Amino acid sequence: MIHEGLPTQLPDIDPDETQDWIASFDALVDERGRERARYVMLRLLERARQTHVGVPALRSTDYINTIPPEREPWFPGDLEIERRIRAFIRWNAAVMVSSANRKGLEVGGHIATYQSSASLYEVGFNHFFRGKDAPGGGDQIYIQGHGSPGVYARAFLEGRLTEDQLYRFRQEVQHGAGQGLPSYPHPRLMPEFWEFPTVSMGLTGINSIYQARFNRYLHNRGIKETDQQQVWAFLGDGEMAEPESLGAIGIAAREELDNLTWVINCNLQQLDGPVRGNGKIIQELESTFRGAGWNVIKVVWGEEWDPLLARDVDGVLVNKMNTTPDGQFQTYSTEDGGYIRDHFFGGDPRLRKMVEHMSDQQIQKLPRGGHDYRKVYAAFDSATKHVGQPTVILAKTIKGWTIDALEGKNATHQMKKLTPDDLKKFRDRLYLPISDRDLERSYDETGAAPFFHPGKNAPEIEYMMERRQALGGPVPRRVNRAKNLTLPGDGVYSELKQGSGKNSVATTQAVVRLLRDWMKDPEIGKRIVPIAPDEYRTFGMDSMFPSAKVYNPAGQQYESVDRNMLLSYKESAQGQMLHEGISEAGAMASATAAGSAYSTHGEHMIPFYIFYSMFGFQRTGDSIWAMADQLARGFLIGATAGRTTLTGEGLQHADGHSPLLAATNPAVVHYDPAFAYEVSHVMQSGLERMYGENAEDVIFYLTVYNEPVAQPAEPEDVDAEGILKGIHRVSVAEGDGPRVQLLASGVAYPWIKEAAQVLAEDWGVQADTWSVTSWNELARDAVAAEEWNLLNPGEDRRTAYVSDKLAGVDGPVVAVSDYMRAVPLQIARWVPADYRVLGADGFGFADTRPAARRFFHIDAQSVVVQALQALADAGTIGHDQVVKAFQEYRIDDPTAVSGVKQEGGDA
Repeated sequence: MIHEGLPTQLPDIDPDETQDWIASFDALVDERGRERARYVMLRLLERARQTHVGVPALRSTDYINTIPPEREPWFPGDLEIERRIRAFIRWNAAVMVSSANRKGLEVGGHIATYQSSASLYEVGFNHFFRGKDAPGGGDQIYIQGHGSPGVYARAFLEGRLTEDQLYRFRQEVQHGAGQGLPSYPHPRLMPEFWEFPTVSMGLTGINSIYQARFNRYLHNRGIKETDQQQVWAFLGDGEMAEPESLGAIGIAAREELDNLTWVINCNLQQLDGPVRGNGKIIQELESTFRGAGWNVIKVVWGEEWDPLLARDVDGVLVNKMNTTPDGQFQTYSTEDGGYIRDHFFGGDPRLRKMVEHMSDQQIQKLPRGGHDYRKVYAAFDSATKHVGQPTVILAKTIKGWTIDALEGKNATHQMKKLTPDDLKKFRDRLYLPISDRDLERSYDETGAAPFFHPGKNAPEIEYMMERRQALGGPVPRRVNRAKNLTLPGDGVYSELKQGSGKNSVATTQAVVRLLRDWMKDPEIGKRIVPIAPDEYRTFGMDSMFPSAKVYNPAGQQYESVDRNMLLSYKESAQGQMLHEGISEAGAMASATAAGSAYSTHGEHMIPFYIFYSMFGFQRTGDSIWAMADQLARGFLIGATAGRTTLTGEGLQHADGHSPLLAATNPAVVHYDPAFAYEVSHVMQSGLERMYGENAEDVIFYLTVYNEPVAQPAEPEDVDAEGILKGIHRVSVAEGDGPRVQLLASGVAYPWIKEAAQVLAEDWGVQADTWSVTSWNELARDAVAAEEWNLLNPGEDRRTAYVSDKLAGVDGPVVAVSDYMRAVPLQIARWVPADYRVLGADGFGFADTRPAARRFFHIDAQSVVVQALQALADAGTIGHDQVVKAFQEYRIDDPTAVSGVKQEGGDA
């Protein structure tokens, strides 16, 4: 074995000679110094490679266990009892999935993943995973999504789940709420059981890193002592191909997150075949993690290999292990001992001699390290004691281990059913006391095999319960122990409600101004977690640097280049602001960790993640979905929103659709405020809904703009309910003549304000103006009303809020937004009038705002023409008026506005 380039397990055939070499090296260090000794060692390594001695590169080690037998700690558990516990769990997990695929049901499931990783989990459950009642708080454990049946099976033995629930795996509604089990770890579906959603493969890696980092953030800021808490993440070797899996591992090393342990189940198979058929995934991952600065522990071989390795004087066995590709190892897992003797050991007489005393059956049973309890325990023990680095454990296993019908097969992932004969072989291999008669009777009665429980007083169950009690209670388990917060009063919102006077202020500035006031609050101030992906200055938040400071566990060990400026960049180990660099994925992981701290740590934290709106839901929508599944709360601020407000940046910065993407997430409440006073109402509502009494598990998403506009003061008769419901009337036209209703959201409101003025002055048309703060919430309210009517046919009918607000209005309704038409079209069905929509459909581009808005036909003049056309179609005015307006305004020609100037606000 080579550990950090040094041998730790290969036998020493001449200790005296070895000692002479060591003494010579010591003398070199003493006489010439460390630098000279280092140089000579590097030259020797170089020469070794030149002469084909075969010394591995420092980033990789031989394909054997990192921890040699003589360094393995004493195993404190009862191996035989724990073997039986594993057998019970293995059986129930497999039966659960197989029964879910009985004829007439067939809802799917995955058998093989847990079977390969059972030993990995059980070592943790019995000896390492700390529950919520442990001193210092419990561990955070990310269970591999496809391994959920094993966790359910253990919970059944512990009495946390019933046999009926296991029998109703993947049947969550047809038997009544809570009577079945979800397919994977979904906290939203089992909010007292699961803590972390993990089955969107790849997210476990990055989320666990930022969870461990957030634990340190809480500790360094003095909010909660987290130094005894460990983050465990279980992943698959195939899953590591997801970019999110490996994308943030450098952060874990850079911040020395020794509270983080990854356990990668290397069963050498992805969903449909080998992970690296011609290569070696464990070696590849080892190189990647070592290069990133992680502590790497390989658990490749079980203890039966130790005597063979001890006799490997020439290194021929290690060489064979190093050079055999994964695809061949997968084949060995499906073949008998004779095949392995001929093909693995048969190529060299020294190898054949090494196993000549072993039977074919003994050779066939030579185990992988991930199935060896002692080897796994040694790895976990070493990981928890390692200081200064995160640890990854690379455990080699066989997919479908112990199930003859599945073991090592390429099709294992798609194999959902076990025949009675398969189950009998499985039972015999596990030594379970289930008779053929019991199996056959269960199949006759239910179409599936029976579950097994030895009885709550059985020694195995008593052992399980004692171990969990000693470690702080059951896991996984989700609890909410956070104390209620005292939220700021109305006074903190008064400044935004006063308007901006003669100054032009962007809604982004309004949001940031309110955030600063929140951060001064004695109760919630310290609980605000500002998060940005390298854009704090863009969003005008650099004023927070001197006071709040950017979080860095190492503090600031340099003089900032802008240190003489008032708003210089400041870092601190106690910093409040999370600066994630150019990583929206990392920022989302931080937002998720902060937003769920009320359950993971019993501390309310309020994430305030501000980002370019284009790079939110589009780039990290999957992470936002997982955040919702995790029941996290907080604010997502899509700044520089809209398709035409940031047009200097061009196509990939022009957000014309994030409200639609937000609408697909049931937990996301989206608002598109036009005025600062609307911002104040929305933000106050978000704080109360997410952190007040009867808190909701929702996420507030606000789209705000970098375009400065005049901010009116809040009217005395403001329609606060309408602001929060999604629509309120801002102005009522008082003149005579044809009438129209103009609706707009966010940055589009000034367009309809101008359009109303033009319509009145030039065309004799009177227009009321409405601010639509949330197209999404209006649509959801309307859908909810229709569903209530469907399910309550004998009751008084409910109507949509938008229908009530627009009931009885005069004239057609014209809606416009800086988003594609589909956004305002969400409410079309419930608008009780002729409804016309303008929007920015298509790709964005770089130009001025007036040019872009003329191109998309959403500016004030386009609204005027659309309003006139609607009136003409209704017979209220002549079509010649529409033609005249079209010719006058040239709404089809962006060159018509080439001389129009715009005001600031670029990125």
